[in-house]
Amino acid sequence: MRTPRLDALPPEGTWLEIDTAAQRLVVWQGETPGDGYAISTAAPGTGQREGSGQTPLGWHYVRAAIGDGLPAGTVFRGRRPTGEVYSAALAAAYPGRDWILTRILWLCGLEPGVNRGGEVDSQRRYIYLHGTPPSEPMGEPRSHGCIRLRDADLLALYRVAVPGTPVWLHD
Repeated sequence: MRTPRLDALPPEGTWLEIDTAAQRLVVWQGETPGDGYAISTAAPGTGQREGSGQTPLGWHYVRAAIGDGLPAGTVFRGRRPTGEVYSAALAAAYPGRDWILTRILWLCGLEPGVNRGGEVDSQRRYIYLHGTPPSEPMGEPRSHGCIRLRDADLLALYRVAVPGTPVWLHD
């Protein structure tokens, strides 16, 4: 695990720690840990490169929060609601779909050459925190690069992880 520089840690305010090895997200308030959530990161592990399907590491921030006021289970494609709400019938009709549900917290890298710019740019890779169907397991890597959460957990996180919130991803 790369340890964050102590001077890089936010001295106060909310920030998120995403531990890909533990498959856990913790909301921090300065140096005090708060709520924690089970997550699911990329099945192929961690990595920075575009097209890898891996979850990127390093310091990021929440670039955009998408989905305000929409119902839980709202289906997104291209960061836009499709007008659908996830259901078992919808899942059966589209068995191969990678579901992005409820809300999107879009990440942007803060480290040039690590997760920002060129072939390692997390924002251009469309790395999100997003909801997933209840049938998808948490606590094990199964995504295509994003960080998946249960809808209820994502809704709680969405209230505190506003745009600009720092995010530290490590393994």
